[in-house]
Amino acid sequence: MADGTGRERLIADLMSSPVVTASVDDTIADAARRMSEKRVGSVVVVDSEKPVGILTERDMVRFAASGSDANSALVSEWMTSNPDTVDPTEAVAAAFDTLAEHDYRHIPVVSDGTLVGIVSMRDLMKISRIVPVDAPAAEVPRGLEGVVVAETAIGDVRGTEGFYHYRQYDAVELNRKRSLEDVWYLVFNGYLPDKRQSEAWRERIKPLREIPDSVAPLLPSIAALGGDRFKPLEALRTAYSALTSSLEFGPSLDISHEELFENAMRTCAVVPTLLMALWRLNNGQDPVPPHPELGYAANYLYMLKGEPPTDQEAWAVERYLISTIDHGFNASTFTARVITSTGADLGAAVVGAIGALSGPLHGGAPSRALDLINHIGTKENAEPMLREMVEEGDRIMGFGHRVYKTEDPRSRLLREVAEELNAGRIDLARHIEQTAVEVLDDLKPGRKLYANVEFYGGVVMEAVGLPPEMFTPTFTSSRVIGWTAHALEQAADNRLIRPAAEYIGPPPPQPVPDPE
Repeated sequence: MADGTGRERLIADLMSSPVVTASVDDTIADAARRMSEKRVGSVVVVDSEKPVGILTERDMVRFAASGSDANSALVSEWMTSNPDTVDPTEAVAAAFDTLAEHDYRHIPVVSDGTLVGIVSMRDLMKISRIVPVDAPAAEVPRGLEGVVVAETAIGDVRGTEGFYHYRQYDAVELNRKRSLEDVWYLVFNGYLPDKRQSEAWRERIKPLREIPDSVAPLLPSIAALGGDRFKPLEALRTAYSALTSSLEFGPSLDISHEELFENAMRTCAVVPTLLMALWRLNNGQDPVPPHPELGYAANYLYMLKGEPPTDQEAWAVERYLISTIDHGFNASTFTARVITSTGADLGAAVVGAIGALSGPLHGGAPSRALDLINHIGTKENAEPMLREMVEEGDRIMGFGHRVYKTEDPRSRLLREVAEELNAGRIDLARHIEQTAVEVLDDLKPGRKLYANVEFYGGVVMEAVGLPPEMFTPTFTSSRVIGWTAHALEQAADNRLIRPAAEYIGPPPPQPVPDPE
């Protein structure tokens, strides 16, 4: 791999320096805080200036799964000891081979026993631009399934394990122990807030929920578009575009991180208010302003009904909202990052993501999953109707996931929520889920299909009084937190996302025929 002068590229040309370090006596909490503050994916553990270990995000995930206390666990207990290293004078190809061979993502750079830098897959990606454009492309699976297109510290999904996480924490454990506001703080800042930070964060959010005076008069006309065929996400796209124009969101390429962060905060806070205002206006009701004393989830239902929900209703919808904040590089998140990579404003990225989420194969399925339950109707109908659907090759809405090859942990969580609510359809839903597994085992041996987040999500949302047309918008109101976190991450270390496509048409060039 050579640079523009033909010189072989060296590790010294690409490595990051200075390196974020820790000592063997530091706690995991210390290391995590340092990684978050410096926005890096690893810390090198040193004794004086000699590297003795490395602690990466993978180790952090492994630690989180253990349930240990980050304030007492030591870095030395979880680091990879005696890591492989490279010399700054080595060729880049050597580092690439080492990373690929051992599935590393980071390698310390050492000269004469002293740590001088670190090289990562991200650093090596920077030289991809010098590969000739006519170099043979590797075969890429349809839909980019399994293709790594970027690095992220926000979260990930491990489909074969039935596990997903936000930052370094198990997302399901977070859901059981923390509020939506706390998880929002984590996703944006990289660490969980203490009590004081949590209270300050809530106070920061409250005024941002309000719809600007310049936008509020436009909402009745937007809500009336489509008449009886009102589509909340289409209305949200229009209303949110008007809001970002009114507030003069600037291109992410031209504004500071602090300003982009404020745009993201305003977006996440106001989207629920816009959604509920548009829905009520379309139904001939006046919008309900946000309640100054209610948290995110309770306020969401309050703006729908005009009265505070019960604690159990607020708890249930909060569980759903937390479960859907982020989920790997799904279609809408990837869309948001691609648009952000162009330097566009945050509004453009969110509008694009809303468009992607509106598709039935992505976020548009919760109400369709509930339609399946309604269509089956009784336990007696489940086996023959599901058998017929499988035999005819029909899609069973609410079942299956592109990533999970085992039970969706979000579905398991929301099934528990529905049981706690004693939701009216929970018994039928559980029976349909079990019957679907049995029918598939019989008709499609070896093919596993499990309920996904939409299946029990619809049961929960119906139980708390959300109308079916607001199921996907509710998904949107939480997923926007994930989208904007990814936009912030993309903008902080940006490179235009510009993949290639394999041309499969008639071989060019062919002569252009003369006009007849």
